Amino acid sequence: MLAGGLLGAYCLSEPSAGSDAAALRTRAVRDESAGWVIDGTKSWVTHGGVADFCTVLARTGDEGRRGITAFLVPGDTAGLTAARPERKMGLKGSPTAQLAFDGVRIADARRIGDEGQGFTIALSALDSGRLGIAACAVGLAQAALSETLAYVTGRRQFGRPIADFQGLRFMLADMATLIEAGRALYLAAARLKDAGLPFVRQAASAKLFCTDAAMRITTDAVQLLGGYGYTADFPVERLMREAKMLQIVEGTNQIQRLVIARHLVGPESR
Repeated sequence: MLAGGLLGAYCLSEPSAGSDAAALRTRAVRDESAGWVIDGTKSWVTHGGVADFCTVLARTGDEGRRGITAFLVPGDTAGLTAARPERKMGLKGSPTAQLAFDGVRIADARRIGDEGQGFTIALSALDSGRLGIAACAVGLAQAALSETLAYVTGRRQFGRPIADFQGLRFMLADMATLIEAGRALYLAAARLKDAGLPFVRQAASAKLFCTDAAMRITTDAVQLLGGYGYTADFPVERLMREAKMLQIVEGTNQIQRLVIARHLVGPESR
């Protein structure tokens, strides 16, 4: 996998369990051979249908987060099938599809961690993944700024480059500032993780800030390119479509705000 020879898939979300991941219904039950049988449906699976293996979160106990266990399922296991890939507005470099588990049998050796520990494992993966999404957002925003700079310095109106106009310069300055701030924020969170220190709140802040910044920057990039920005002949329209997805994956940005607030003031009252 590290060499790029294998693709993995992460199977947490379901048709009725998105942000409320603890409500998942895919179930794994023990069979007579001391293994497990998995039944259910997973949604929004990156590499769905082409992955060599899947990390699957399934219910093995009571309702709630404590009844969930993680499993490693080979992609060619009998009973595992993929639906037609989703027709997405962006992220077309990899397929996203539902996976159906119909009597999928695996050995107990394919269980990850202890029984009932799956939700903790899932959240840990999401915490680290948010740093990766933040980094993707900063790189995407940087690409949008670079494309914009190349255009505004070459495009001439009223006898001079449009980069000479103060209104455009202010937009460029804001774009560059957001990128620098986002880069510093996600690197600071990553350093905490590397040092073995708590980083959950910082990762959520980085994902929230960087992806919102990428959405604003790519939208401004389209605006600064004018009509050309709205065409597929220039890359900024694609960057804007990609940025939208980054605000959704690894927990929506509304969920990031909940995570940050819980670390500041504790869980909500019931």
